[in-house]
Amino acid sequence: MLGAGPAGLVLANILQAGGIDSTVLERRSREQVQQRARAGFLAPDSVAILRAHGLAAGLDARGHTHGRCEFRSPAGCVDLRYSELGSGRVHTVYPQQALVTDLIEEYLRRGGTLRFGTTVERIDDIHTDRPAVAARDENGRELRLTGRYLAGCDGARGVARTAVPARVASREHGITWLALLAQAPPAGASVIYGVHADGFAGHMPRTADVTRYYLQCDPATDPEQWSEQQIWTELTRRLNAPLVAGPFIERGLVRLRSQILDTLQSGRLFLVGDAATSISPSAAKGANLAIVGAQLLAEAFIDAVRNADETALQRYSDRHRPRIRRAQDFSRWMIDLLHPPVGDESERAHRRELQRARLHNLASSRAHQDVFADNYVGI
Repeated sequence: MLGAGPAGLVLANILQAGGIDSTVLERRSREQVQQRARAGFLAPDSVAILRAHGLAAGLDARGHTHGRCEFRSPAGCVDLRYSELGSGRVHTVYPQQALVTDLIEEYLRRGGTLRFGTTVERIDDIHTDRPAVAARDENGRELRLTGRYLAGCDGARGVARTAVPARVASREHGITWLALLAQAPPAGASVIYGVHADGFAGHMPRTADVTRYYLQCDPATDPEQWSEQQIWTELTRRLNAPLVAGPFIERGLVRLRSQILDTLQSGRLFLVGDAATSISPSAAKGANLAIVGAQLLAEAFIDAVRNADETALQRYSDRHRPRIRRAQDFSRWMIDLLHPPVGDESERAHRRELQRARLHNLASSRAHQDVFADNYVGI
């Protein structure tokens, strides 16, 4: 496995529990991986997978369920208790760095091999029965590792993605977020989406004293150029909510882009997680697609190794890509709902009217609310 994120670690844990040895290569240090704050909203399908494979002790002990979101705009507030809509399912809030820490500890406990500080430079021989990777460890020593199969879980810009000759349907949305982690309690239990003419703002509760915020900004923004007071003023204005201020412990930029590959495999190399699809964080689908895809690929690997049957492996792309398309479709719907329209004045006016229609439908139509709820929590 290339990459020690949710995709690689869930995949490795399932294989290890099934008696199939695996090695995970990760270019960052263990400390960096375990401190890297990312998504925190786990869909019901993801939670079910983690529980089924004995990987949910941490989230069951320290996570909490979440079933409400708000859309705030100049037209008012749409308060959706999605736990009471559609199929009645909820998210579980558990910071991704905590989940990754749990997965690392469990994988090592199960006897897995995890090499941190190892940079994969090249993938070879994927169309033979012994695919290989050429890598360097943290001391610069050259390594060559071979295995029966390779799983690329090293992200959208990783070596594995470039080794699969896939056609890519891509869209750069031209939207950039200032991503902020605040040492401050959330303003309430609800996720808040601020739909504002000056740009999107987001409030995502994480823990009792840490909150994730997003603020749409110019792509050329330096994350450090804004003072904390300026950021809190802008967040409060766009979210139209009383916020509890505190120091920002992390700042970064997120550029919204979407990519769908026409295949997730080549020879004995298979892509999972962000390597399999780039998706915007607008609907919290990335980590959940990674977990669902990891289980699907793990089952196929186990069938191939135990039963010498590669049918499921050959069908991996065809089975996983419909989920990716569904998640991408809903993510794009959310992008259009949350951000100021672009284009010439006539096009912007038209898209503003559609934006208002969507908010009105979410506020007034139970049918639209049910569809939203099922797509919001579904994978």
